Parts: sequence; C-alpha cells; structure tokens
Amino acid sequence: MTSSSSADFHPLAESVQPVFDTVLARSPHEPEFQQAVHEVLNSIAPVLARNPQFVDGGILERLVEPERQILFRVPWVDDAGRLQVNRGYRIQFSSVLGPYKGGLRFHPSVNLSIIKFLGFEQIFKNALTGQGIGGGKGGSDFDPHGRSDAEIMRFCQSFMNELYRHLGEHTDVPAGDIGVGGREIGYLFGQYRKITNRHESGMFTGKGTGWGGAEVRTEATGYGAVFFAQEMLGVHNDSLEGKRVGVSGSGNVAIYAIQKATQLGATAVTASDSSGYVVDDAGIDVDLLRQIKEVERARIVEYANRRPGARFVEGGSVWEVPVDIAVPSATQNELDLAAAEALIANGVRAVSEGANMPCVPAAVDAFQAAGVLFAPGKAANAGGVATSALEMSQNASRQRWSFDASENKLREIMADIHSAAFDAAERYDVAGDYVAGANIAGFERVAGAMLAQGVI
Repeated sequence: MTSSSSADFHPLAESVQPVFDTVLARSPHEPEFQQAVHEVLNSIAPVLARNPQFVDGGILERLVEPERQILFRVPWVDDAGRLQVNRGYRIQFSSVLGPYKGGLRFHPSVNLSIIKFLGFEQIFKNALTGQGIGGGKGGSDFDPHGRSDAEIMRFCQSFMNELYRHLGEHTDVPAGDIGVGGREIGYLFGQYRKITNRHESGMFTGKGTGWGGAEVRTEATGYGAVFFAQEMLGVHNDSLEGKRVGVSGSGNVAIYAIQKATQLGATAVTASDSSGYVVDDAGIDVDLLRQIKEVERARIVEYANRRPGARFVEGGSVWEVPVDIAVPSATQNELDLAAAEALIANGVRAVSEGANMPCVPAAVDAFQAAGVLFAPGKAANAGGVATSALEMSQNASRQRWSFDASENKLREIMADIHSAAFDAAERYDVAGDYVAGANIAGFERVAGAMLAQGVI
C-alpha cells in the first residue's frame, strides 16, 4: 500500500486540517487509518466552532493518537511440526468512557493501518451505544482458513500468552471479528483462564451461551444493521416490507442481516465470498447458507449447487444486482464508486453498512448526492458491540436474559443510536446526514468526558 499525502484527500476546515496533517506525517503508510480519521474530522469542525473548549483542551490531538499500541510475535507449530510466526496487534485507543472494547480479527490482510482504523471507528461506535465502553481493536495476520482445529487452538493459545497481560474486565474486553468466531473465542478464553487462574467471564464477549455468553450476541451485528435501516425508512413512512435486499458477505454479519430482513418482510436475494456471489430471487435460504459457511466452511458456489433457482456469478460485483436496500457486510472498502453508481441506477433506496467502512468515500458521496438514505457502520453495525456490553452486564450480575428480552434491548439501543445520529445532524444543520450525525453524537460524548477527566 502506497503512502498518502494531503493531496489524496479533500481539504478540511481550518480548525481540523493541522490535526490531519499530523496524522499523515506520523502514520504515512496507513491509508485505512487516514481515511477513517479524515471522515470524522470532516464532520466535527462545526462542533469545535460551537465548543472552543474542545480546541483549547487539545481533544483532537489526543483523540487521534492511541493510548497504547501493542505489537507482538505469535510463534506456533503447525500439524506438520513446522514453526510458524505471525504478528499480533492490540490497539487500545480510548478508555475515557470505559474499558477498551473491540473485536479481534484473524485475516492475512491484517496490518497496523487496518487495526488502527478499526480501533478509531470503535471509539465513536461504542460512544453511540451509551453503554460506558471505550474503543480498541486487535488481531493477527494469521489465516484460519484451511487450518485444523488443533492448529487454530495452538495459535490462539500462543496469541493469548502475550495478550492476556493487557486484558481484563475493567481494562480491555475483546470479542470476535472476521476469522474469530465461537471456536476461536473458546480457545482464547480458555487460555486466558488457564494463565490467570481466574474465571473472569466479563473479560471476553461472544462466548458460548453455555459458558457465559449472551443470547443474540451472534446475531446482533446483522440484526442491528437491519433495525437501523428500518428506523431510517420509518422517518419517511416506509418499511422493509416487500423490499428486495442485497447483502454482501456470507459470514456472521451477512447471515443474520439476511435472516432479520426476511423476518421483517423483505426478500434478501444475495450473498457472497471472495470467489463470487449468488443470487436467489426466491430469497436466500438462511439454514442452507449457515450449513455451507458455518458448518462445512465451503465456498458460496455450493449454495447455488444445492438451491434450485439460485445462480452463482464468479467474480464480478454483487452490487450489480438490482435491490431496494443494500447491506454491505463483507469488509472495508468493498463498495466502490462504480458499485454505488450501479446501485443508484437500479433504484436503491437505502444503504446500511453491516461491515466497518465497507463503502469508499466517493461511494458515500454518490449515495448522499442521489438522496439515498445512508447509514455509516459506526452507527448501523453498533448492535454487535452493544450486545457485547449487555453480555458484560449479565456476566457482572451472574444473570442470563432470554433471547426475546435481549433482542428487544438490541432493538431499543439501535433506535436510540438512530435518534442520536438523526438529532445531531439536525442540530448542526445537516439534517438527514447520518454520517455527520453519528460522528458528531459520538464525538460530543467522548470529548466531554476527556475534558472532564483532564490531560491524561
């Protein structure tokens, strides 16, 4: 990845441009992190104009610099007896609202830029939930695909041998992300428990429901993105009923976005992976998709092979398929300007980001210029971390809530996040701009707490 310069981004307001210039100078080879910072700074200049105390307190200068960056090697032995070495990361960005909270991602694309962008986004996403959790993120360039359970266990144990010293229910609480599901969380938590001699349930979320996990945590990110889309449509006296929904990805977020959209009366017609995408005009069969992707860990083409009427398209863009609602749920920067233009031409009504920053800036601009309702990931996909916080609450009180009770709490939280973003946009004269609204609402909460707690 080549380094960026200020010329690669449109100019920012005078009050924030120097901060961004410092980010470019200090992090010259981190394009994803630069992109995430630029988006936030672009939104919050009006907040600084109304609140000069945030400028005097150096809030931005502190906010763009992580409180702690942890990089470490992860040695492990594969099934053939060969030594392997990966790199581990944990970026603890902000603890002003509570313990660091954010997932672990195991994927070969993981690098410092990606983890920092995810951690920075997590600050505002977690603030929007109103649940007293800070922002952090971590992971490794380890690729679990094609590895045996024994290899994954040995890697997770080695990874936790270093990371455990930086974690704790009052310090830093990881969860899963891409490549880190129930299997990996089990191995990671087990090693933490072994090393520390503490059954500290609240130090990890996304656990199995039989050993401290919360109902709806698995479904929460996908469900939340759909709930947010429903809230946006509701402002315009519309709903998901009868809508055609396009979803990218076929992992945890995508599967449960498809399921909830279907339950709310829509027809979800697509799913994808790195090999291509499937189109099922009758509606994606969630049980079949789960069997193929979660149990067999097979390629998406298998769905078309087993589902009459479905078709597989190798390569290409899933966003060429005409839909009313788009829920990009695969990975960062997956939806480019050409994809946005195709969606707009086909009459897309709303976009709700299930993944973290899946739309490139030019795509976001195109959606907003075309009057498409657009929900940024830090608001739309906050359901996952919100339910993680609910899991922490249950662990702390030794309680377990029902699926229905947990889902109702999730629905309420997503409605509150929508209201916070919607109201902030109106207060700062950018009504309907959920990107600006989410950034402003999250920033105000974090900045206020930072000012109150002094220069630390």
